[in-house]
Amino acid sequence: MAAFRIDILKLDPFLLALLATVGLASLFPCAGRFAAIMGGITDAGIVLLFFLHGTRLSREAILAGIGAWKIHALALGTTFIVFPLIGLALRAASHGWLNPAIADGLVFLCLLPSTVQSSIAFTAIARGNVPAAVCSASASNVLGIFLTPVLVGLTLMTGSRGGFSLDALISIVLQLLLPFVVGHLSRPLTAAFVTRHKSILGKVDRSTILLVVYTAFSAAVIEGLWQKYSLADLGWTVALNAAILAMVLVFTRWAARRAGLSTPDEIAVVFCGSKKSLASGVPMASVLFPKALLGPMVLPIMLFHQMQLMVCAVLAQRYGARQGD
Repeated sequence: MAAFRIDILKLDPFLLALLATVGLASLFPCAGRFAAIMGGITDAGIVLLFFLHGTRLSREAILAGIGAWKIHALALGTTFIVFPLIGLALRAASHGWLNPAIADGLVFLCLLPSTVQSSIAFTAIARGNVPAAVCSASASNVLGIFLTPVLVGLTLMTGSRGGFSLDALISIVLQLLLPFVVGHLSRPLTAAFVTRHKSILGKVDRSTILLVVYTAFSAAVIEGLWQKYSLADLGWTVALNAAILAMVLVFTRWAARRAGLSTPDEIAVVFCGSKKSLASGVPMASVLFPKALLGPMVLPIMLFHQMQLMVCAVLAQRYGARQGD
């Protein structure tokens, strides 16, 4: 048991790769023609990433858990209503003392859909309602392709940012929605291949995210990111991430119990409602925001990703131990 807890507290190797990528971009940012080439490669990677998301969405798994409407209502309501309200409240409360870039990055974090793989995995470890978790987490990702850009347009692209443009909408359709739909429709041809090469395709996911992070931070560094974003700002980002995660975990547990859900259903709500997707968030940011803003926008989700894995691993272990009694 002690060894397991020590393993939980180890840094995710992918987080180390993300931090190394940020360091590389800080020391050797891509610029000029090289930046244009990297941008093209990154755009292609985003298209491939969302195509693969579509191929992994099993209709059978969704149908198996679709009837658990209370779970879906609570998890999706937390993801797309409670989380955004928390982010907006923090931004309003922090006016005048917190770096506005941090506040906007935290709001963007709160607008993202839930994760799929880790939500399902933690629900399974905790002995929760796995079919409902599959349905809820998948629905969150699909809805996020539509809802996250709309929420970003309403909360982060007002006033001087110029609103949500037609160009942004076209980019979302071409880079996110269309590849996702094509990938899902291709399942009769691609499902077996995706299942056989799951580990390789996972590396495609992570490589694409690293590409986006490198190009994003390169542009931000050239625009003076580290002159505007201090170590104190980084500390506040970590602290406010922790506060957001704590509030949402408390809320999802409380709401599930108020709704009279069983413990397995409560587990599904807690783990599907408390996550934010790094795999969706970083590519979405690259489509939605100018390059100069990408660094501050994706930094909170990079840190939140590791935090949610560590905390939810401990919670899943405790739920699982209680369920086994």
